[in-house]
Amino acid sequence: SIADPTFADRQIKLDTLVRLRWLAIIGQAIAILFIWFVLGYEFNAFLCLALVVLSAWLNFYLHFKFRKNVRLSAEPATGLLAYDSAQLAGLLYLTGGLQNPFSLLLLVPAVVSATTQPARYTIFLSSLIALIATLLIWFYQPLPWADANPPALPLFYVFGIWTAILLTMVFLSIYAYRLAQEGKLMADALAATELVLANEQHLSNLDGLATAAAHELGTPLATIQLVSKEMERELHEDDPLREDVILLRSQAERCRDILGKLRSLSGDEHANFTKMRLSALISEVAEPFEGFDIDIKQVFPEQSAKQPVLMRNPGILYGLSNLIENAVDFAQSEVEIAAQWSDKSVRLSIMDDGPGFAVGVLDRLGDPYITTRAYKEQAGRGKEFGTDALHSASRSTGGGLGLGFFIAKTLLERSGARVSISNRQDKATSESQKSSSNGKNVTGAVIQIHWHRAQLEADQ
Repeated sequence: SIADPTFADRQIKLDTLVRLRWLAIIGQAIAILFIWFVLGYEFNAFLCLALVVLSAWLNFYLHFKFRKNVRLSAEPATGLLAYDSAQLAGLLYLTGGLQNPFSLLLLVPAVVSATTQPARYTIFLSSLIALIATLLIWFYQPLPWADANPPALPLFYVFGIWTAILLTMVFLSIYAYRLAQEGKLMADALAATELVLANEQHLSNLDGLATAAAHELGTPLATIQLVSKEMERELHEDDPLREDVILLRSQAERCRDILGKLRSLSGDEHANFTKMRLSALISEVAEPFEGFDIDIKQVFPEQSAKQPVLMRNPGILYGLSNLIENAVDFAQSEVEIAAQWSDKSVRLSIMDDGPGFAVGVLDRLGDPYITTRAYKEQAGRGKEFGTDALHSASRSTGGGLGLGFFIAKTLLERSGARVSISNRQDKATSESQKSSSNGKNVTGAVIQIHWHRAQLEADQ
């Protein structure tokens, strides 16, 4: 789309354009003075210097009129870049038109616009530059030469320069626009990942604080309750302090009830302060998805004596939860979570018996904003990966835009994991999947996660 919202908030700073123009002014002034005084060529030097002074005056005006941190919207930014193009066109008109080697500088405003502005403004500016280049073929002052009879460049050669400028401008503009767009999308996706991880850590911290508060406050409240009971026994029924003591005991009991609710919300009282075996972590992540029509199988090695032990990691918990939820969403009847480990590595496979990944997105899945919605009619999965797993965070981090798998993959890779995806009929995974499905030719998606064991347990 020409009106791409990717650059809607990518406003360029006025100070950046001013600095770039100062660089151009210095270069133009040096070139004019060198050709005039050192080389001694005859040309309209005063008019050229007047154009340079005009740009310098504009820079001084912008510098003193506006603050340095002002960011320009698309219209004024494009207007300033259009002025730069027109000023350069005036200099080229006075110094040989397209025959001037510095005519290549016409590309600069278009490339700057492509990097920072929406596409429609870059198209407008590129069209203006193309018009300027076309006029400079026919309208220009002679190029300054030392000889009385300067060489006349063939029109065909000048037309070649015009073609080269236009083609290079189109190529560089598209190239710069795509790079800036990908950089912006990646920055937004990483910001969404940071927000999701912060939310998970915040919830985990609140969970731990609730458990700690319940544990630490339980003993003094029990003491208060015990002392108030003793005082209640010793006071006569007509004693005016008896009512206050009864109120004190009832409020202490109420506090203990509140702390009991906090314990129930936080689950296991010591879950946030202990290490977890890998099997316990997988069981915790898979538990919310059990009880539906999909059977979740957990496969572990028979020898569990050397099972990895790791700290609760919100990134790993969220990443695995996202992948398992998506597998459950697309499975026909079964999701298998298989773990293997050795002294050097830990491997985890999440397999389902659904349609598998669409071929068109299999190689690109893992990049931000990649969705399989367009492949709904094909054999692959027919909705954004991990949209549901974002829950409330998705509404603020781009849920529904294909960020789910990117966020899950990024969080797992932060723990040192390598994540790969494939379909169950792929040759690379056919043997292991056939053995787990009694030789049947099954379909479905496979997500394999591999850690170096030392890195996974590095925080122990």
